[in-house]
Amino acid sequence: MKTRVLTGITTSGTPHLGNYVGAIRPAVAASRRSDVDAFYFMADYHALIKSNDPARIERSRLEIAATWLATGLDPKQVTFYRQSDIPELPELTWILTCITAKGQLNRAHAYKAAVDRNVANAEDADVGISAGLYMYPVLMAADILAFNADKVPVGRDQIQHIEMARDIAQRFNHIYGGAFFVLPEAQVEDQVAMLPGLDGRKMSKSYNNVIPLFAGGAKQLRAGIMGLVTDSRMPGEPKEPESTSLVTLYQAFSTFDETVAFAQALREGMSWGQAKQQLFERIETEVAPMRDRYEALMAHPVEMEDMLQQGAKKARLIATPLLESLREAVGLRSIAFPGAASQRVAAKKGKREVPRLISFRDDDGHFRFRLLAADGEELLLSVPLIDPKRAGQWQKRFATLGAAAGDLIVEGYGASFSVQGKRVASTPVQADAVARDAMLHRLRTTLDLLASYHVRQTNAADG
Repeated sequence: MKTRVLTGITTSGTPHLGNYVGAIRPAVAASRRSDVDAFYFMADYHALIKSNDPARIERSRLEIAATWLATGLDPKQVTFYRQSDIPELPELTWILTCITAKGQLNRAHAYKAAVDRNVANAEDADVGISAGLYMYPVLMAADILAFNADKVPVGRDQIQHIEMARDIAQRFNHIYGGAFFVLPEAQVEDQVAMLPGLDGRKMSKSYNNVIPLFAGGAKQLRAGIMGLVTDSRMPGEPKEPESTSLVTLYQAFSTFDETVAFAQALREGMSWGQAKQQLFERIETEVAPMRDRYEALMAHPVEMEDMLQQGAKKARLIATPLLESLREAVGLRSIAFPGAASQRVAAKKGKREVPRLISFRDDDGHFRFRLLAADGEELLLSVPLIDPKRAGQWQKRFATLGAAAGDLIVEGYGASFSVQGKRVASTPVQADAVARDAMLHRLRTTLDLLASYHVRQTNAADG
């Protein structure tokens, strides 16, 4: 079963070398793993919290989309979309806002840091703090929970936001009595490289010490590298590799042996100018082919727009059914949809449409069971079994454990469930990969709802 991993990229600036080495390159590599279902989105709603400059936001969305695609992100293998193209996200944000404690938001690091700065400057505690900054954790929770991501790669400073998303998901599940949301986990990126900038500090737009990745071409890249701060040692004088950021930058684009040779050349008196030129040439070797693709994409934004729209369609195939189930859960259901009358009759009898496991016997005498969603759609069909007791055991396992009952293995445009290495059941085959992924999401959600319903029934009987 694939692990769903979700990563957001805020569209508030121009990508630089630090972004590439620390986030983009490892994320693109991770997206190619066969055991990962990767979601990458451009967090343009989040960018509005940081910038009120529409031209900057617009330009950044274009540059960041082109950067990710140029560096190897394949929209056919991942789900790549803009946050603002998913209307379910602001709706989910409001639903989650209504069950999120204000005290929890008061403790969010970004909000507390802004308040502390105001207090330190003898200002009113909330001066300059927007409701957007305050509500940032809820929007981030919606980003994650709308697609029931299993893992969210973050730095240590972002762990709190994932913990808050878990708390919000758990609270919603508890209030409305169902396994609507997967509880996400932070995937802490301890090994992420932190590149030094022009002044030796961490490369960051906040310090204005960045070297652009693509913007300005090779000329701007070389100018940035030549502007790196070094000491005053002359050509021929031994240098200390440990004291310069050039070695750290070189290491990020080179093999171990190449880095050792570069450091040794500095010890033997290589001039700073020669070292910077060598560093530029090494980085340019990796960046130049990607820059060509970047410039082609920037010249044809319609191509990128099509990719992003297709990504949004894939994402909404998952988000839309989930929001429908959430509306149902909180009571925002239609009062006039077909079948409402029969549902009201069922309600009077104390019944409720729920997922079901149905046992039956084949014409040849074998025992089987199928999983039906609440609307009657078949999502799983078991393998034929001779022993009815064994069939009953497997059926009970699904009813009590939900999606955790076994391993879900994708097979073409369908999938199968295995328990302890034995194939137990299979899904219907879908028309394409997008329909398959939407069906698999519904399958997992339905199984968890079934298990949740089973627990409630058991607790009611015990009570």
